[in-house]
Amino acid sequence: QVRLVESGGGSVQAGGSLRLSCAASGYTGILCMGWFRQAPGKERERVADIHSRGRTNYADSVKGRFTISKDAAKNTVYLQMNSLKPEDTAMYFCATAEAFGSLLCGAYDNWGQGTQVTVSS
Repeated sequence: QVRLVESGGGSVQAGGSLRLSCAASGYTGILCMGWFRQAPGKERERVADIHSRGRTNYADSVKGRFTISKDAAKNTVYLQMNSLKPEDTAMYFCATAEAFGSLLCGAYDNWGQGTQVTVSS
């Protein structure tokens, strides 16, 4: 079982930046790691993910503002969030999925506890 611990959330004014971190432990094999978010009353959405081979994907709503990256030596994935907007306010979750080949990720089925991001106008 992969254990995920997120950190880096907080409150920021619109236009500001935050960097989220997700440290993974207890896993073997090749994984995809992703960031998801869920705002009150809304469905959870995928924000960004990164394949173990480096391929990244972003939600249209965050393209050009958010960057996902990983430090393989530290088993940690980061989400750099710039130009934050009030609509980015949500609980952000880190998750893992099995990786296939060099591009494909399976279903995300292992989740961290989440970290809150609040953006005020």
